[in-house]
Amino acid sequence: MLARQRHDLIVDAVRRDGSVRVRDLAVLLDVSEMTVRRDLDTLAGRGLVDKVHGGAARRSGRSSNEPGFEVKQQQQEQEKESIAVLAASMVDPGSSVGLTAGTTTWTMAKHLLTIPDLTVVTNAPSVAGVFYGARRANLTVVLTGGVRTPSDALVGPIATASLSNLRLDQVFMGVHGMDQIQGYSTPNLAEAELNQAFIRSTSKVVIVADHTKWGVQGMAKIAPLEAASSIITDDHLPDEAKSVLNDLDIDYQLVSART
Repeated sequence: MLARQRHDLIVDAVRRDGSVRVRDLAVLLDVSEMTVRRDLDTLAGRGLVDKVHGGAARRSGRSSNEPGFEVKQQQQEQEKESIAVLAASMVDPGSSVGLTAGTTTWTMAKHLLTIPDLTVVTNAPSVAGVFYGARRANLTVVLTGGVRTPSDALVGPIATASLSNLRLDQVFMGVHGMDQIQGYSTPNLAEAELNQAFIRSTSKVVIVADHTKWGVQGMAKIAPLEAASSIITDDHLPDEAKSVLNDLDIDYQLVSART
């Protein structure tokens, strides 16, 4: 088993159970306890778990805690890739799309490079950079202004105002958390307002978020779950989440991240 696969399993176990012991992880992963301890050192250094005596625990993070873009890039990479491929297949040539900030939308951008005559509106310099680097003639990229957040989003009144007169065919939105009570959320108040402006700009909002986002509540609510036309996530989504989405009659698609 690759180290990245072990790390994903450890993080999933910590988030599901709250805490895990080194010896239990060694059995689960079929590796030595020394290997598990090295993995926990790596994950703790990346801010994904808290090391405790004899194991690891769920981070005691606050709803206002906002991980940086580089940290999030290394989380659930396979899931994000599979989600991005399916999301990109929903974009037609000649259409206008909004891509909010996030590592999943950044991954998706790379799969949009072969679609002709696109107009892309984004508040993420990293997403815009994918398209600018391609140097395509049949592509229009609109990058909003604003103040840059740790998650590489441009936010604030300038960014929000730039979306007020736009009408987009569809918007693909990454979120910090999605929850039955909180809906879609983010740790950043200004980013929540910006994402609400993206929602107002279209009649089709597609949430792109891996399974670890379920049950997470950021400080600022973006919108209720029903605001999305559909959700693209991975097949590790908890049964509880599927039940909630089915009850609300929200369309969702599950992709496989297995290799």
